[in-house]
Amino acid sequence: MTGFGLDNLPYGVFSLPRGPRRLGVRLGSAVVDLSGLGGHLAAASLNPLMAAGRREWTAAREAVVAHVTAGPPVIPLRDVTLHLPFEVADYTDFYSSEHHARNVSEILRPGSPGLPPQWKHLPIGYHGRSATVVVSGTPIRRPSGQIAEGVFGPSRRLDVEAEVGFVVGKPGRRIATTDFAEHVFGLTLVNDWSARDLQAWEYRPLGPFLAKSFATSVSPWVVPLDALGVVAPPPQDPAPLPYLRPAGPAFDLRLTVEWNGTPVSRPPFASMYWTAAQQLAHLTSNGASVRTGDLYASGTVSGPARDETGSFLELTRNAAEPVKLADGTLRGFLANVDTVRISGRAFSTAGGEISLGSVSGTVVP
Repeated sequence: MTGFGLDNLPYGVFSLPRGPRRLGVRLGSAVVDLSGLGGHLAAASLNPLMAAGRREWTAAREAVVAHVTAGPPVIPLRDVTLHLPFEVADYTDFYSSEHHARNVSEILRPGSPGLPPQWKHLPIGYHGRSATVVVSGTPIRRPSGQIAEGVFGPSRRLDVEAEVGFVVGKPGRRIATTDFAEHVFGLTLVNDWSARDLQAWEYRPLGPFLAKSFATSVSPWVVPLDALGVVAPPPQDPAPLPYLRPAGPAFDLRLTVEWNGTPVSRPPFASMYWTAAQQLAHLTSNGASVRTGDLYASGTVSGPARDETGSFLELTRNAAEPVKLADGTLRGFLANVDTVRISGRAFSTAGGEISLGSVSGTVVP
């Protein structure tokens, strides 16, 4: 079972050798070319379809399902090159897992652990660099930077962050949580690579900068919201301000993190404190606008157990408790030539289990 049946059909962009980029959907271990359907589906990226709005998204999905049901020719995945599925406009990353926030505080600030006083009042985030968002499979070059006073060099504590990204289709500003599905086209898996030693030196007083901006990997597949089943949002105490209510839909997504082929963690997205609808509402609450192709990510997904954490900082307790991989080697942080793969599964609107695909990257010197 691949999880890529008619109840899923995530969108992607592919090309054949020396051929143009085309839109397609994944069906099993193959791609179905959509260019023959014309209109927005004949474009070389998802942006024209995403900009058209919800009515067109629904119509396009109906046309795609009918097309795939008719049994068109398929192209094996091994024969295509996959590209970024959309042109990234802006990139924002949030910090919305309470378990992750508490873990990081306990590890890095043992003398004063706990959440910042504002954490349960607003979804905390930062603006990243869209220019360094890359498709899964792109090699990740180890970043260099200042890691201590008078010290510049390659990061020695390179880490991952298993996240879920939401892709904006319809532009807007001051978006209500109830309008989330009118503006967000779909979701994709994200690995927000992080250099923890650069981060520790630079992040005060303004937060993440060069420790994050060197690379963010995304899956080549965008799963449309129309394919995803929703669950009740998590309880929130204290109640957020009115512009963050109601919380909007939540999603029961289950991620798996593999380190050199060894599954080391299974972060549960349903445990996230802030929802994607609240993140979008907060992002635009000051009058800032979002545009087609904006990507905003959930922040590291972590559950309460050690094997549910979405970063190696948490998994290895800042390298104090290394993990053993299947080949017998021990790891605290990423070594050169290490490969990380993050995959995910969810429930569809039809109730079956579907795949979110995967995002992977290999560290190079």
